[in-house]
Amino acid sequence: MFENIQPVIADSILGLMALYRADTDPHKVDLGVGVYRDDNGDTPVLQAVRRSESALLGAQTSKTYVAPAGNAGFNQTMERLVLGEGHAALRDGRVRTVQAVGGCGALRLGAELIRYADPKTVVHVSTPTWSNHTPLLSGSGLTLQPYPYLDAARGSVQFEAMLTALEQLPPRAAVLLHGSCHNPTGADLSQAQWRELLALVQRRQLLPFIDMAYQGLGEGLDADAFGVRLFCAELPEVLCAVSCSKNFGLYRERTGALLVLGHSGKSADALLTHLVRLARTMWSMPPDHGAAIVHGILGDPALRGLWVSEVDGMRNRILGLRAALLQALQAHIPQRDFAFIVRQRGMFSYLGITREQVRALRERHIYMTDDSRMNVAGLRRDNLEYFARALAQVLAKR
Repeated sequence: MFENIQPVIADSILGLMALYRADTDPHKVDLGVGVYRDDNGDTPVLQAVRRSESALLGAQTSKTYVAPAGNAGFNQTMERLVLGEGHAALRDGRVRTVQAVGGCGALRLGAELIRYADPKTVVHVSTPTWSNHTPLLSGSGLTLQPYPYLDAARGSVQFEAMLTALEQLPPRAAVLLHGSCHNPTGADLSQAQWRELLALVQRRQLLPFIDMAYQGLGEGLDADAFGVRLFCAELPEVLCAVSCSKNFGLYRERTGALLVLGHSGKSADALLTHLVRLARTMWSMPPDHGAAIVHGILGDPALRGLWVSEVDGMRNRILGLRAALLQALQAHIPQRDFAFIVRQRGMFSYLGITREQVRALRERHIYMTDDSRMNVAGLRRDNLEYFARALAQVLAKR
């Protein structure tokens, strides 16, 4: 049966990780893989996670399944984290949540729900978008089409072009939006732009599918959720895929959730039955360990306070790195404007260099994806100068 199967091309980021691991140079810099790193180059276990996990292990008496929809306490606390306490959609009972296998699982579950409702639905994604959005969503059988997003020359959102494109969409088209810390560009919508986009979505009767993977790492836990909270307050239907990988550091625990907003409580209940059925066909029952850790943190005021301070620390470190990086680049490459780096938010930035220049940086032991997306959190104070000098050398070659 399998004798004619040929190997597929490796995922670009996974291939980049392998190249980095094989590099023995002590000065190597990993700006490719999308994980948060501290000043030691480590991806730490948060103290709030350690304490919650310790309490969990001490109290847990069974490893039996939890429920097809996942950990109910986790689902409820994630709703309040994303939407905020007292949100109108929560008061009206219009939100239902299913725990998923990471943010990826939440995205795929949302895509499967859309396909079940209408297999002809087209999902429109930003140009560029996270590379894994395409296989995750199209793997459900849905068609994807792009809409303009990044003005590469300015490192910001080309908002008017985005609106013009979305204005042409038919009713019921789905639009994938990044809640904050846009991956891969770091260029986010302003609150005024979210409001303008809301009016368009209402007018065109579009379905927003919001990917919330970095809440807290842009402007703050509440500010980063502005768009999804606004949309859920004003629209009849919204999907929101949430990941706990970055802000809780639970990468390998694969902890996420899909929030769905229905027209009414009855509609939301019906959606939940289908989500549970769809989840059953993919992973049957979700893993509980990460979800129980998150529930323990968000359900305990002391642990939540500790976690918030740790998220604040991660965000402030990234903001500080952006400022320091700009200073270093201005010193070594004064003829080029990199000011967009400090205007962007989150872990990522598009550097705006060519594929050949990216490959030339690899020869200097600096790794980023071919499209020049860099993980700012992969930098450290002790390698900023090395990176800036190497980039200056590469850009000086014509």
